[in-house]
Amino acid sequence: MIPETPEPFVDADQAAQFLSVTRRRILDLVRAGKLPGHPIGDGARRVWRFRLSELEVAIASTQKFGLASQERTRIVRPQTISGAFE
Repeated sequence: MIPETPEPFVDADQAAQFLSVTRRRILDLVRAGKLPGHPIGDGARRVWRFRLSELEVAIASTQKFGLASQERTRIVRPQTISGAFE
């Protein structure tokens, strides 16, 4: 029997690319407790790591991390700014 290889952790850039948002948005959401993340270090400049499967479950679930359906949509789809190019 071959043991399963654990899912690798990814950084905020890869997590942001996976969810099609900015790195800053990922970090804001994880600090607010709205997305799952794993902090490394205790200082103010903490490094965050993510598992893509956990992010996928958090986006699909409305109850686990308290995300309302409308807010989940805003996480995944970037907002358009009206009048920005007029």
